[in-house]
Amino acid sequence: MAMLGIVRRKIGSRGFPASIIGNLVRSARPAVFAYSEKISARNEALFLCSSVKNFSHHVFLGYTPSLKPRREFGNMLLKEYHHHIQNLRFSSENGDLVDAVVPFMGESITDGTLATFLKNPGDSVQVDEPIAQVETDKVTIDVVSPESGVIQKFVVKEGDTVTPGTKVAVISKGEASVTHVAPSEDQSGKDTSQTPPPPPKIEIQERAPKVDPATKEKPKVPSAVLPKTSASEPQLPPKERERRVPMPRLRKRVATRLKDSQNTFAMLTTFNEVDMTNLMKLRSDYKDAFLEKHGVKLGLMSGFVKAAVSGLQNQPIINAVIDGDDIIYRDYIDISIAVGTSKGLVVPVVRNADTMGFADVEKEINKLARKANDGTISIDEMAGGTFTISNGGVYGSLMSTPIINPPQSAILGMHSIVNRPMVVDGQVIPRPMMYLALTYDHRLIDGREAVFFLRRIKDVVEDPRRLLLDI
Repeated sequence: MAMLGIVRRKIGSRGFPASIIGNLVRSARPAVFAYSEKISARNEALFLCSSVKNFSHHVFLGYTPSLKPRREFGNMLLKEYHHHIQNLRFSSENGDLVDAVVPFMGESITDGTLATFLKNPGDSVQVDEPIAQVETDKVTIDVVSPESGVIQKFVVKEGDTVTPGTKVAVISKGEASVTHVAPSEDQSGKDTSQTPPPPPKIEIQERAPKVDPATKEKPKVPSAVLPKTSASEPQLPPKERERRVPMPRLRKRVATRLKDSQNTFAMLTTFNEVDMTNLMKLRSDYKDAFLEKHGVKLGLMSGFVKAAVSGLQNQPIINAVIDGDDIIYRDYIDISIAVGTSKGLVVPVVRNADTMGFADVEKEINKLARKANDGTISIDEMAGGTFTISNGGVYGSLMSTPIINPPQSAILGMHSIVNRPMVVDGQVIPRPMMYLALTYDHRLIDGREAVFFLRRIKDVVEDPRRLLLDI
């Protein structure tokens, strides 16, 4: 009891939260005592380490110490105190200081690279105003200011790897003047002339161990071994008019996934061509009325999404995926739309496309494409997807073989529309034609199902009335 009384007095006087101390001691000695005391957050932070040290010294004064109980109690104390101390906001003479930290980035993302600062030290910021951007494997995430105030300093540098909860900046609430501090500088607030000189270096000469002359052996000549170079090391020597820059995380992720796709799937591509005359005429005849009623322009992508939905409903194996030794059939259709941005390729998902009309599809595609280009698209909006459509035609591609987007089993490639001479009713006339490419996983999908799927898309695009009549 006397020892526990010392614990209560020493730790309580240092400002530890009463609830934490009570829980810890009760767990060590049940029903001994209950203690409560109101303290300030400043005292909790300033005396944490010193209290643990003093506690470990005084609690065993006069007794034969055992390190194991002290370590266990210390670990319990720090573990219980960890989340409490993380959320504290400290105050200074210039006003309260708050930390801007990296937010949660998604369940599948553990870290990111601090890409750029949007503000400078000394700039005023508002609540929830972005001050920095973190680039992850999938999206770019903003680090926002938790309070209105002035940026005191940045504590990380551009290019550093950060995790959720990492402190990025210190912000002073209010409009107090601050000193500009570079991320790599340590501002002490003292005159450099008062800095004590560094301690003199002491050189220690190590004596070589004595070797018995009788046990001496002839030195072995090392064999010539070529140095090993890892894949991450530079392979090419530097040359003039060349520059080497780090690969962005998004590009690394895209490269890894595409290579994994090549190594995993037995990919095969089949082609067909489609006459775009009727779909383009439908768009031309109703584009004004469509825009007036729905507030969005009628494009060609919605027609291909609806055609892909019809094809997936006719060939469900295209919408399935291999999982180990099983095949997973999906009774829903989520269409991924590949969007090329300045930072790399992203693939947002139009969910439940089988329940949408043309207007709903166009609205969703426009919203996702705008977010992708602005860098505000979220992880959830790109997760999942059962089938992908990639439109290389917007860049002028005539023909390509797209790569499957894991964990899907097929991808449709659209291409540019080109007027070509076609035979129609025995006459050669120019027609707007587009090549279609379907890359599929041949482990799961046979050529028969792949060709039937592509033919269904061709039939629906060439005669959109089939969608209305379901034929």
